[in-house]
Amino acid sequence: MSARSALSPARFVRRVPFPFRAPHVPRGVEPPPERRRTGNDFPTEWARRYPSRVARLAALELVMRPTVAVLAPPERRGTDRLDGLEGPVIFAANHHSHVDTPLMLTSIPEPWRHRTFVGAAADYFFGNRVSGTFSALTLNAVPIERTKISRDSADRAAELIDDGWSLLIFPEGGRSPDGWAQEFRGGAAYLAIRCGVPIVPVHIAGTDRVLPKGRNRPRRAATTVTFGAPIVPGTGSDTRRLAAELERAVAELADEATTDWWTARRRAAAGTTPSLAGPDAAGWRRAWALGERDPGRRRTRRSWPRLG
Repeated sequence: MSARSALSPARFVRRVPFPFRAPHVPRGVEPPPERRRTGNDFPTEWARRYPSRVARLAALELVMRPTVAVLAPPERRGTDRLDGLEGPVIFAANHHSHVDTPLMLTSIPEPWRHRTFVGAAADYFFGNRVSGTFSALTLNAVPIERTKISRDSADRAAELIDDGWSLLIFPEGGRSPDGWAQEFRGGAAYLAIRCGVPIVPVHIAGTDRVLPKGRNRPRRAATTVTFGAPIVPGTGSDTRRLAAELERAVAELADEATTDWWTARRRAAAGTTPSLAGPDAAGWRRAWALGERDPGRRRTRRSWPRLG
């Protein structure tokens, strides 16, 4: 027998009938639809079983926390506002960078830190099995549709919240392209109303200097994580109004982070809190305004070299 005519192991297995390969579907019987294993259909139940939770705990405390401390050393503010809060909650933060997720997971205080799952974009983090497995294991992420309203995504998140898990979500649906925030979507507000849990607004500052959208190489920069007072949805709460209230709360935290608590409170009472979305102007004007608001973005002016 020649080497060419010999079957390779892979070809041999493909030619061997059941049980080494799926049986044929009889004629006249409609085959069941094949379930996708990526995107919104990616299974993540295994990531909340005991072995996966132990592995994630080790990764969070031994790898993620030291990395964040070196790359994006955080200053955490407002954790006292969570005193007396019990049960699962929804942490909703603005979104500038991929660094936001590990920064938040290492900043969320106990008892929520190790019982928090992340609502991650199904088309980005679960686009293939490798990235989906990594996201589910290390971040406890679940796929969330961000391009359309998906009942499967909402039901999956609601079941976990009802089971005692807290949710970390970025209501903008994606990273900021220019440093200013995008309009908040209603997913966090809808889940808070549906599950009857409070929303904790969070403002993150500085991660756009560490790893902004479009850059592949991070650089070290200080960050700030400011927790706000929980927002408890009332009876008959409306999703749009609650989402708008959440966005205003994060804007007030941003004002507090760049000025001081008293100034931010006065402007909030007067209704003059600066918008998270920035001025409606040309790109250069938005970049200028962002630099004026965030002193960390200002670059030192170059001076003429000394020639003598």
